[in-house]
Amino acid sequence: MSNIYDGGFVTVTQVGFTAATGAASANSAIPTDSAGNLPRYIRVSGINECYVKIGGASVAATANDVLIQPADSLIMTVNGQPKIAYIQGTAAGKVNVVPLENV
Repeated sequence: MSNIYDGGFVTVTQVGFTAATGAASANSAIPTDSAGNLPRYIRVSGINECYVKIGGASVAATANDVLIQPADSLIMTVNGQPKIAYIQGTAAGKVNVVPLENV
């Protein structure tokens, strides 16, 4: 299997989480896959503009990190990092993170 996401079909077998974004950065554990491991990829979406960053236990997001546009999503590589940080753009919103399998 290729290490490159080709835009094809993916499988979601585990629930993710939805968290409120705020003016200060917050972080959460990346949800595990059906085998209990960190997934290779996650799908991140937001209902408002937000910024995200994947990293270690103390990761923090800023307005200079990856932008998720309102009602848009992004497939991100986890690279073995256990946490995802998020911060609001211009208004508070929500970010949704779901582990992907078979990619």
